[in-house]
Amino acid sequence: MEKFSAKKCSLQILSKQHVMLHVTLTHRYLLLPVEENQGLVRIKVIQNGDVKQVLNVKLAIHNSDYSVPLALQQWEGKTVLLDIVFSENTSVLKSIEDYVCWELLQYSETFDTENREKFRPIYHHTPSYGWMNDPNGLFYNKGIWHLYYQYNPYGSQWENMTWGHATSENLVHWQHEGTPLLADALGMMFSGSAVVDHHNTAGFGEGAIVAFYTAAGDNQTQCIAFSNDEGKTFQKYSDNPIITAPIADFRDPHVFWNEDIQQWNLILAAGKEMFIYTSKNLKVWHFESSFGFGYDTDDEVWECPDLMKLPIKGTDRCAWLLICNINPGGPFGGSATKYFVGSFNGYEFNCESNLLKSKWMDYGKDHYAMVTFDNAPEHRRVGIAWMSNWEYANEVPTQQFRSANTVPRDLSLFVYDGETYVSSIPSEELLHMRKEIVDRPMPACELVIDITSQQADLEIVLQNHLKERVIMKYKPQHETFSFDRKHSGNVSFHSTFAKKIEAPTLGKITQLRIFIDKCSIEIFDAEGKMVMTNLVFPTESYDEMKLIGLATCTIYRLE
Repeated sequence: MEKFSAKKCSLQILSKQHVMLHVTLTHRYLLLPVEENQGLVRIKVIQNGDVKQVLNVKLAIHNSDYSVPLALQQWEGKTVLLDIVFSENTSVLKSIEDYVCWELLQYSETFDTENREKFRPIYHHTPSYGWMNDPNGLFYNKGIWHLYYQYNPYGSQWENMTWGHATSENLVHWQHEGTPLLADALGMMFSGSAVVDHHNTAGFGEGAIVAFYTAAGDNQTQCIAFSNDEGKTFQKYSDNPIITAPIADFRDPHVFWNEDIQQWNLILAAGKEMFIYTSKNLKVWHFESSFGFGYDTDDEVWECPDLMKLPIKGTDRCAWLLICNINPGGPFGGSATKYFVGSFNGYEFNCESNLLKSKWMDYGKDHYAMVTFDNAPEHRRVGIAWMSNWEYANEVPTQQFRSANTVPRDLSLFVYDGETYVSSIPSEELLHMRKEIVDRPMPACELVIDITSQQADLEIVLQNHLKERVIMKYKPQHETFSFDRKHSGNVSFHSTFAKKIEAPTLGKITQLRIFIDKCSIEIFDAEGKMVMTNLVFPTESYDEMKLIGLATCTIYRLE
């Protein structure tokens, strides 16, 4: 690693907020020091008068929290010019030439992504470094699960949205594959979906992967890109954007092939509604209808929709599920995932429930942006969600990375008390993570709790020797399950994190499956009627458990 001296490279000061400097292209990376509590700094990478890239980074002024890599070998030539503008509200007690970033910039041939975080999960998907939010473009093809995600490679807080990419053969262990979709003149890469075009309806090639995304510039527009190498690289469509509208919050297209009408459907979020479109070729889309009027509340913004036909357990019938991720407006504050069940004829969705009745896919604080994989085998509907909450996602106590995704869940429907609900169970692939049975909780484990009586309450306590603890209670007479993380460990980073939450169980629970990882606890009724996902940040892992009530527990170590 070679020290970079901005002062030796003639730091050109243009104002108290504006500098320029030349960077040689003799190394693979320039490491940028980040100080998270500072304002964003805009950096333009300029070569021969052309802007090659624009990024926003919180460059270190007083001290560095960590560094992020700016890849230099993507540009040909000898040098590039960095045009650097600090925000006007930057408040410091030193002159711009004395900022520590100029001494901490470094050339390097490598960038260290070795895990340095005590809270990095063992078996949940995370980015190797940087910020992640919504899962995007999920699809399965030729034995491989593909997961794209909203990604900031220049810091561990939201900014610079690109699509990161990971692949897996088993839905559990993920391989990082780079950042195949980057910002362009139309804007940053917001959320979307991807489909396998088996019959070449778009003309990009048989079996091409076609990605749909929102370009977030001055306005939000819908665009496509295609891949002929199994989603490793994409070429953006020359006639983008393909869908526009005079709506500020207009994003997150989700596309699927509808066998019933032999056409493609697209559903996207438009303010507090969902717009539905049809197409024969994935390029030209026809608006068909909207859904949502009267179903929203004043503070909600609708995002990340999904729409699918699912079987109803215990019957030979199917119904349609419309997933709607909202922020704010969750049942316990912040972001959450609600859903509607009804009928869909390919052109219009009709909800079967009372418009005032909200149904929540997960009653935890940390489940958002749930979407499902296209082309999953055996007609499965497998979903993954972002495991955080917009109330505090930028502030959780990690820095090398921020945010993980939930374990995968298989979706179906069931009927309880005359209403149709979503059943969400851990995907079968998670069974292969089970290793030996152990006698106490571990940093990565699954608790299988068999409840032997419905006459008395059950209390489950997980704790460590510091008495940091979470308390879970099942009340069969009230058909409720609660989770209290007020004393779970570090709860000081945000005022809304320490909370007790409660979910309806929609019937009796006979078995619970509880997935514990370094910073999360996901609780499933084994039949999928109740799910709850919550982050926790204990000083030390929970290694003690108390069961108060009539139940037995088997603990599996997971890896």
